[in-house]
Amino acid sequence: MRVNVGQAKTDLSKLLARVEAGEEVEIARDGVPVARLVAIEPARGPGLRFLATRGSLAGQIAIGEDFELTDAEIDEMLDDSP
Repeated sequence: MRVNVGQAKTDLSKLLARVEAGEEVEIARDGVPVARLVAIEPARGPGLRFLATRGSLAGQIAIGEDFELTDAEIDEMLDDSP
């Protein structure tokens, strides 16, 4: 998509929404392209994939009232493991 500078000033929010949706927008001055709006890839770092799934299992997991174990019970379970 190509727009002139004046239209880009007026419709910047709409243009940014289109860019976020995956489109590229060229901005032209007197019909000559001078700039391109493109989406920026989010920085990939440790844990981003994990954080993105936050809440995806809400309502699907239930923890029983008797779930909590003492430190001694946990130590005993770990000592018995192969």
